[in-house]
Amino acid sequence: MPKMTFIENDGTRREVDAPLGLSVMEIAHRHGVELEGACEGSLACSTCHVIVAPDWYELLPDASEDEEDMLDLAFGLAKTSRLGCQIRMTEELDGLVVSLPVGTRNLLDG
Repeated sequence: MPKMTFIENDGTRREVDAPLGLSVMEIAHRHGVELEGACEGSLACSTCHVIVAPDWYELLPDASEDEEDMLDLAFGLAKTSRLGCQIRMTEELDGLVVSLPVGTRNLLDG
């Protein structure tokens, strides 16, 4: 079973099982990692924003224009920011490391 690591806001590293084909957001939810995903992966928010470790970023497919548009709304954007709902686990990503940003901006509330 592939693995991935979430680095939480307090610096805690959580290595979890990462089934092939699931998104980083789905993997987080499966393991109780606090990654919101308010739009449930429909590319209508940026609450599943993660910061991919630089060593892993280049292995990801390029972000779509829709993902780029949503990332523009993300809180704490970094050079290696991506939306967790758009990263699907593959064998090549076994060992992936992502950090959770300090906060999120949920435009779907209110």
